[in-house]
Amino acid sequence: MLLFLFVVASLGGALNAVAGGGSFLALPALLYAGVAPVAANATTTFAMWPASLASAVAYRRDITVRRDTLLPLGVASLAGGLFGGLLLMRTSDLSFMRLLPWLMLLATLTFTFGGALTRHLGRGRAHAISQGALLLQLAIAVYGGYFGGGMGIMMLAVMSIGGMTNIHEMNGLKVLLAVAINGVALAEFVLHGAIVWAPGLVMAAGGISGGYVAAGVARRLPPERVRTLVVIVAWVLTIYFFARAR
Repeated sequence: MLLFLFVVASLGGALNAVAGGGSFLALPALLYAGVAPVAANATTTFAMWPASLASAVAYRRDITVRRDTLLPLGVASLAGGLFGGLLLMRTSDLSFMRLLPWLMLLATLTFTFGGALTRHLGRGRAHAISQGALLLQLAIAVYGGYFGGGMGIMMLAVMSIGGMTNIHEMNGLKVLLAVAINGVALAEFVLHGAIVWAPGLVMAAGGISGGYVAAGVARRLPPERVRTLVVIVAWVLTIYFFARAR
């Protein structure tokens, strides 16, 4: 079973490096392995976080956002991630499983249509981040601390609303904010003893290896084909969890 989790996390890490959506694989794999729902969600955050941190380091030269933009976004992300993690710790396994199909649906819809929305919103002129965009980022951070699927594309949309147009800078900032959101949520999970360490450590290793090794192979494929595969997997799993909840 640990080998299965390692392979799934490797695929998830590769998908995250190319198109995103690694959590669509990691969370169901942990549930299949018999991990309790809330613990599986918390462990997924732990498993995917090291690879995100590595990506943030790799993107460091692309993050040239002004301090008056980065600081408010960072504060909103930390506050929202902390609150979202706390909400998860106060959710029962039964309640989480009832919410999971809807969380998966929201994440899948965001992943499916978020790219087109981001491109549409990105047509405006660049300007300082607005209060509306900050409130959206706060809401996304709460969602990210609680669940997080599709969070990256949601943040790209907010950056487009804020007037950002450089995709490399946007991706770097997205990864940095995701590390902050998941990092503070992860601290909550550790303090509450919600992490299942044996599968979590195996999946963390798998996610890192996937990000560095398997992604090198995946990048040779057209990105849209990889993205289409993630969308198909996400919709299949969403339908499965709705059927399971009946």
